[in-house]
Amino acid sequence: MSTLPPPLPEDGDDFLAAEYVLGVLSLPERLAVESRLRREPAFAEKVAGWAAHLAPLDAEYPEEPAPDLMPAIEARIFGRPEPVAKRLPRRRWFLAALGATAAVAAFGVYLTGLDTTPQALTARIAAADGALIFQARYDTDQNVVTITRTRGPGPAAAHDYELWIITPGNPPAPVGLVSAATRKLTVPKLSAGDTLAVSLEPAGGSPNGRPTRVLGAGVLSLT
Repeated sequence: MSTLPPPLPEDGDDFLAAEYVLGVLSLPERLAVESRLRREPAFAEKVAGWAAHLAPLDAEYPEEPAPDLMPAIEARIFGRPEPVAKRLPRRRWFLAALGATAAVAAFGVYLTGLDTTPQALTARIAAADGALIFQARYDTDQNVVTITRTRGPGPAAAHDYELWIITPGNPPAPVGLVSAATRKLTVPKLSAGDTLAVSLEPAGGSPNGRPTRVLGAGVLSLT
């Protein structure tokens, strides 16, 4: 069992940040917190701090593969039909096979007309005063984030901007430097509701694997 002592919350926001990281908030409360993450860098720092503090607890709970429940769910909803070969008279089997082949061919033609453009998730990462803004676009097909600085200067001398991923129950994870006006970075699989944050770091990135100064954060949502 972990001996990690939980720090006392400093205020209501500190306690709320801890509850968010632990995943105990209701859906409306969680959405409200994620809205604040987009516009309140100080609050985003509290969330990042709690995520880093509680990260050692994850080691006590090894990941378990989720059971494949889909076959049982489908069987309960649709039943377990007997094989077509048993239900159709022998002389009708050939006609049924022809009909199925024609249906598959028609469906293939239909699919060719569908829009197969990969979906994307986007986030707006802005400083509290609006002087620095980044637009992030996550390609769900390629697992690539394109982040563009749309307002504000590059980092000061001897500093860099760094991008972080914050997912529920996990500490902030560094992705890469985003000091250039536009940067593409390959990232782990992300989902709507995950948070991207930008921090100001010494040149070369965070020296200790944690954000030094969070400038802004934004929650990924479906475009």
